Amino acid sequence: MGGDHGPSVTLPACRSFLDRHPDAELVLVGQAQALAPAEHWERCQLVHATEVVLMDDPVEIALRKKRDSSMRVAIQQVKRVDGVAAADACISAGNTGALMAVARYLLKTLDGIDRPAIASVMPNQFDGYTTMLDLGANVDCTAEHLLQFALMGSALVAAVDGKPQPTVGLLNIGEEAIKGNEIIKRAGELLRAAGQAGLINFHGNVEGNDIFKGTTDLVVCDGFVGNVALKTAEGLAAMLSNFIKQEFTRSPYAKLAALIAMPVLKHFKQRVDHRRYNGAALLGLRGLVFKSHGSADAYAFENALNRAYDASRNRLLDRVHERILATLQAREGSAGGSGEPREVVGSHQAA
Repeated sequence: MGGDHGPSVTLPACRSFLDRHPDAELVLVGQAQALAPAEHWERCQLVHATEVVLMDDPVEIALRKKRDSSMRVAIQQVKRVDGVAAADACISAGNTGALMAVARYLLKTLDGIDRPAIASVMPNQFDGYTTMLDLGANVDCTAEHLLQFALMGSALVAAVDGKPQPTVGLLNIGEEAIKGNEIIKRAGELLRAAGQAGLINFHGNVEGNDIFKGTTDLVVCDGFVGNVALKTAEGLAAMLSNFIKQEFTRSPYAKLAALIAMPVLKHFKQRVDHRRYNGAALLGLRGLVFKSHGSADAYAFENALNRAYDASRNRLLDRVHERILATLQAREGSAGGSGEPREVVGSHQAA
């Protein structure tokens, strides 16, 4: 029901997803009238909700007043009761703040993790991608929060990409350790200490262009900076694509050149198309929740479904939690050996 377009986009995306994945099942949550076109779909269950969280609804409205919203009911599907959940992952294109708040309230976070973070990928020059977090869940962060993001992000990359020691960069206005505000400087100290203890593979400070250079596997920042960087990159990619289109349509000769260059242009467009990377994971929760762009079209929303489907098949939740637990236990042991007090994070337990 969420996003800028609602069921006019999400339902076609779901239909295409089911056609491409004959072993997958979907649980569609929303108002009865909106879900009516999917009533007779195979491998598809409809769960009705009477309310909808609007894109501009305050968080407290979603939490306290709209208790039968499609967003809340959908998140409840991945909550484990006696170790069993009705669904393996939840995907929403709705209000980001509300999604994070409701998911945190219903699913809870890992013990010792203060705030979940939104993690997604951005393309880099190696025809791969750089994982980045936080992308908008937490506007104001402490240095300790950024350290937790680094731990969770490292676990994500290790589990999904098979990199045991992914490199971590702290997004800053310069590479030098003396640059940045006090929170960034303190975060740099914590990340360097964690790197020296062997808890993460800390590269150091990175700048915005390093995201696309692929300097590190993971880039850590607060949600304000991350969301601005994400939207800037998407806007730049769209602008460059429009520039190229304009230049190749200026004259008959340019149009002829465009025909010759069409295979190259199509490949370029595909590489910079942000819709391919839609679907961000909310890390730190006791359940798999993915956020789609609110402006996503059917192609982009289907990619979010694909990302959640792959995460579920590859046991992302368990693997990330196991990696976080191992890392934080090592941190606890290191603190115990030095005699310095540190925050202790306990094990993951199913809700």
